Amino acid sequence: MDLKTLIRNIPDFPKPGIMFRDITTLLNNAEGLRYTIDSLTEKCLELDLKPDHIVGMESRGFLFGVPLAYQLNVGFIPVRKPGKLPAAVHTIKYDLEYGTDKLEIHQDAVAAHHKVLIVDDLIATGGTAKATADLLQKIGCEVLGFAFIIELVDLKGRRQLPDLPIISLVQY
Repeated sequence: MDLKTLIRNIPDFPKPGIMFRDITTLLNNAEGLRYTIDSLTEKCLELDLKPDHIVGMESRGFLFGVPLAYQLNVGFIPVRKPGKLPAAVHTIKYDLEYGTDKLEIHQDAVAAHHKVLIVDDLIATGGTAKATADLLQKIGCEVLGFAFIIELVDLKGRRQLPDLPIISLVQY
């Protein structure tokens, strides 16, 4: 299946010059959604990745991370923007193109010995994925790799990430 046919391209969103890759059309297609989750699962098994948890980045990482965790029979852990998690959190601050941002994870969500796979819908510059990996490594987790539906190759986000397996189903 060609997933690109199920991803809508929206020019000049959210600002002029940006081509937005809209996954809502993929999510709306039952066959495409099943193919996406099955493909992620298959690639994890091929790479012999055996995480204890899938870690999904807010918010579209949740959409793909939860069914992948289900398929791999492991738990799911959300990484959120500040102020969204109700219990004590670990926090990491990271740089954006124009400013900074923060990510948080519950302190009791993972332990130092846990193996994790980080999942999101898209990798662009790699900043959020790198910050998530840094946060998990700071806690002492072993990051096994990354899984994305879409990779914007020209933005070279892979270069930001640790030298670990990176799954991407569609490249632009």
